[in-house]
Amino acid sequence: MPGWRDEHSSVIAMGIIFVATIGLAMLLSLPFMDMGYQAFEDPNDITIPILYIIFILAFSGVILFLAKKKKLGIIQALVLFASGMALMYVLVVPFAYLIEFLAGDYVYIYNEELSYLLLFSCIGAAAFLTWILYKYPEWYVVDSIGIFVGAGIIAILGISLGILPIFILMIALAIYDAISVYKTKHMIDLADAVVEKRLPVVLVVPKKKDYSFKNQKSLKQGIAADAKREAMFMGLGDIVFPGILVVSAMTFLGDQVIVRGQTFWEPTMASFGVALCTLAGAMVGYSILMRYVLKGRPQAGLPLLNSGAILGFAVGYFLIFQDFSMGIW
Repeated sequence: MPGWRDEHSSVIAMGIIFVATIGLAMLLSLPFMDMGYQAFEDPNDITIPILYIIFILAFSGVILFLAKKKKLGIIQALVLFASGMALMYVLVVPFAYLIEFLAGDYVYIYNEELSYLLLFSCIGAAAFLTWILYKYPEWYVVDSIGIFVGAGIIAILGISLGILPIFILMIALAIYDAISVYKTKHMIDLADAVVEKRLPVVLVVPKKKDYSFKNQKSLKQGIAADAKREAMFMGLGDIVFPGILVVSAMTFLGDQVIVRGQTFWEPTMASFGVALCTLAGAMVGYSILMRYVLKGRPQAGLPLLNSGAILGFAVGYFLIFQDFSMGIW
């Protein structure tokens, strides 16, 4: 019975992290839209997901090459830098609200000076958190920073990509994930390198109280020896890509507003309802995925998670909007 409780408690805890990360992204997407954080001028450009897929394949190839050459320090530097940049963008929101609260009307008179204060505050805080991650990469530090990094990425891409480009991206990456885990198995090599350097692109939930991520042994060796795992691991991408569809549904199925020649999207109750259905579908996919994970073998997360999110979106869209256009046309 204790073993059963440990296993299922970790599944529930990872599910909470999954929902919390996407929920935080939904909250961040609103001020990000107001701040002009959209990454692409045309969110419905279908060449964007193609370029993303090429970039992800190339980046995976570089990381895999560096891992095979035992250049893990370079991998660590790249990921920590990217994490620090993502943290900087996420921290803009709380710092901006804090400065506006403290300054009041002053913020509108001395906007330039306060904008520099905002910039340096975000850079300093992001650098400090990245340093903590480097010096003390315990599982709760990695998870905390991973949640904020993941939420920032989801929010920015979610308000930057329309429904069809995200469908293309999610389907392609689900196929890639399945091939890389079950066929070539190079995703396991990538995960092993990430875990060895304790990087925030993997989320960790311990299965016992005295677990330390800093003492985590090689994943590949544990799999080969069929050893009992001390923690559950999930790649941050397994949360990011279903989450992007959630935020995109909330954003681009809402009302389109033009202010001073610039286009914004405002969420509505209908778009929020489809977003929640999308999240519910992803959680159904998560529940099915966990049934396989509990058997102890590495599993590709995106095929089930992305499929669940897309089906949840389709059901929610039809029930709420009463048509089959899926928001694509």
